[in-house]
Amino acid sequence: MASQARKKRILDTINLHKKLVAELEANCLEEIALSARMLIDCITGGGCIYICGNGGSAADAQHIAAELVGRFVRERKGLPAAALTTDTSILTSVGNDYGFEQVFARQVEALVGKSDVLWAFSTSGTSKNVLAAAELAKQKGAGVLAFTGRKNSPLEQMADVCICVEGPTATVQEIHQVAYHILCDLAEEAFS
Repeated sequence: MASQARKKRILDTINLHKKLVAELEANCLEEIALSARMLIDCITGGGCIYICGNGGSAADAQHIAAELVGRFVRERKGLPAAALTTDTSILTSVGNDYGFEQVFARQVEALVGKSDVLWAFSTSGTSKNVLAAAELAKQKGAGVLAFTGRKNSPLEQMADVCICVEGPTATVQEIHQVAYHILCDLAEEAFS
């Protein structure tokens, strides 16, 4: 049988998630709708959604690309998306030759055009390699969608649309997953 302290820890975690989901609902509905419009317009206009982030957010980038290229719930054509976190040869060669700060920006330089969207994840909103990619995407005329965990961060300031949920990193990433699954569903619905 679980100890009372363990049960309290479990309940505290569940209650934190409930609180942050409620904040997502209260504060981010407009941003989620704008994000969906941005992604749908990108695809309709012949663009591609490029996704980047570090650590768990790198896994989120791959997850989103898989949902869009493969499918989320419905059968439909594959949607153009790519995670900038997956090519180890690019990541290691660019990291070695230009520095880790450039691992996403160099890919933005090579791949991203003005009809595209860079979907940038940084729970701190200050990840230098994500900021460098977002800055270059903006210079190239691409849209920038940001997912952060800190209000008024540098990434939020440079984004066209930002979904920000403040809290501990792991919990923020879990709430981000709720939001990006909603976006995958809305994008998929538009092309089904």
